[in-house]
Amino acid sequence: MLKAIIVDDEAPARSELRFLLDETGQVEVVAEAGNVREALECLKDKGADVMFLDIQMPGANGLQLAEALGRLKVPPAIVFVTAYSEHAMKAFDVDAVDYLVKPVETDRLLKALHKVSTYASAMAKATSADRIPVDKNGKKLLVAIEKIHFIVAKDDYSYLYTEQDRYLSTVSLARLEAKLENQGFFRAHRRYLVNLNAVEEVIPVNGGTVLLALAGEEEKVPVSRRRVPALKKALGL
Repeated sequence: MLKAIIVDDEAPARSELRFLLDETGQVEVVAEAGNVREALECLKDKGADVMFLDIQMPGANGLQLAEALGRLKVPPAIVFVTAYSEHAMKAFDVDAVDYLVKPVETDRLLKALHKVSTYASAMAKATSADRIPVDKNGKKLLVAIEKIHFIVAKDDYSYLYTEQDRYLSTVSLARLEAKLENQGFFRAHRRYLVNLNAVEEVIPVNGGTVLLALAGEEEKVPVSRRRVPALKKALGL
């Protein structure tokens, strides 16, 4: 079941859409809101996979709300529901999943829900990919990727370093590289994978290699000579 919030300043319109969504059997309407402020409060309190959003409302409008939601790390899907078709282009400029014109037809609503389900599934996968399972003191933990500064391979294991701690992972460095290569990590050395966002200084050393100084870390990450050109390109040096 998809969790939904309906945002419309007209109560009859909210009731009609709730009825249609209930009829599909695919959606749980967890909240209704009459304006942008209420919508944000509902999202904070209840959470939602999708927000069905009117455009023209008193105060801030639906387009402005959608733009603000787009800055969230895990934004809900946005489906605009409005009586005015002329806003469609602007709606997709703020990455709306779909755009429904009132009165909403059931067949058209079902198509929108299919798009929302696809979006929600993709967001769930992206969210799970944002963390790495590790072992610490006999416990299984999940470490957020953005908190990892660098990773070191040792035997068949990997050690993940954050600013505060070190964690053991049974995942090989090669597999971690494949998972993290599109998230700002760089294979600096056969034993090291580094988060480029944590790099504060590039220190040249003899033999054409360099060391990387990272925020909050005493240990420097070595970069092999053959990886230096790729590093400079990645950092724009």
